[in-house]
Parts: sequence; C-alpha cells; structure tokens
Amino acid sequence: MTVSIALFDLGRVVLDWQPAYLYDKIFDRPEDRDHFLGSVCTMAWHMRHDAGATFAENAAPLIAEHPGFESPIRAWGGRWMEMFHGYIPGTAALIERLDAAGVPLYALSNMPADPWAEMLAHFTILQRFRDVVVSGEINMIKPDPAIFRYTLERIGNPAPESVLFIDDSAANIAAAAALGFATHHFTDATGLEASLSACGLI
Repeated sequence: MTVSIALFDLGRVVLDWQPAYLYDKIFDRPEDRDHFLGSVCTMAWHMRHDAGATFAENAAPLIAEHPGFESPIRAWGGRWMEMFHGYIPGTAALIERLDAAGVPLYALSNMPADPWAEMLAHFTILQRFRDVVVSGEINMIKPDPAIFRYTLERIGNPAPESVLFIDDSAANIAAAAALGFATHHFTDATGLEASLSACGLI
C-alpha cells in the first residue's frame, strides 16, 4: 500500500529538547548537573509526566525524598520551556514542504499535558499538524501498542501501512512496525528527507 500520511514524534525529531539546556543554568559544574539528572530527576521519573502525572503531583514525592534539591526539582515544570533549543536542524523545513504538498501531517508524542498549550503557541511549526496525540492527555505512552491503535482511530482509521511513523526511539519504531506501520528511525533530517522521498511524499 502507498504511504500517504506522515506521523511525527516531536521531542528530538522536531523539537530540540534536552533537560541539560535548563540544568546547565542551574548547576555550575557539569558533574553536579549530571548527578542530578542521573539520580534525582531521571528519565524514569519524567516518564510519569508523559503518562499523565502533573508536574506538581510528580514533584511532591521527589522533593520529600530529596529536600535539598527542591528548587531544581520544581524547575523541571516551572522552567520547562528552557529545556528547548528551537527545532532539530532541517526537520521544520521538511514539515513545511510536506504541508505545502498537501500531505496529511499528524504527531504522536510522549509529552506532559501541563505545558502543551504553551508549546503549541511557541513552536509555530506544530500548528501544521492536523492533530497531535499528547500522551499525558490520554494516560498512555509509547511504545504501548494501545497508543498507536488509539492514534489510528483518532486520525480516521487509515491502514497502518499508509502511515509513515517517524521517531528517534528504536523501541517505539519496533512497536509501530509490529502493528504494520511504515517507519523511519530518525537520526537527522538528511536521512528523513531520503525516506520521505522514497515513500513519494516529497
């Protein structure tokens, strides 16, 4: 079946998101930043936001466990937008080309619900998507197959084979491929452009 729809992940595919961008401002020494991100505000802890926890409710038990880090823990939600450094080079331009060609564009992202409205207003390229499935709004996260099935329903039940799913996570790509999606494991915009061209989308 011909691929006709593009389904993008957002973080590290479209948006340049790295917690270190914020915590470089908070900690004077890289080793202190790395300790904090590796032992306190870890990716496993952050995934609870992606699964539906608010910043406030997820911070409370962590602050109780690490009271000396209360301020940097609260910064995760309070200064969330400082974790971004614009767009991943080249991806926004590809989205603009796809949109100009009339390709239906959607996004599926593991993302907290709390800051989504601010992100949508700030990063205008996100407004090119016809719909964005934000994991924190529906309490499901990739690579759970259920979120891919939900996404298909939400975008009108196309055949999975007609959807090119683009993500930087190998686990997410494997989950989508197992359900029949066409996939592209993102590393950079050059590779994505080649994949889009091979699919006949650009």
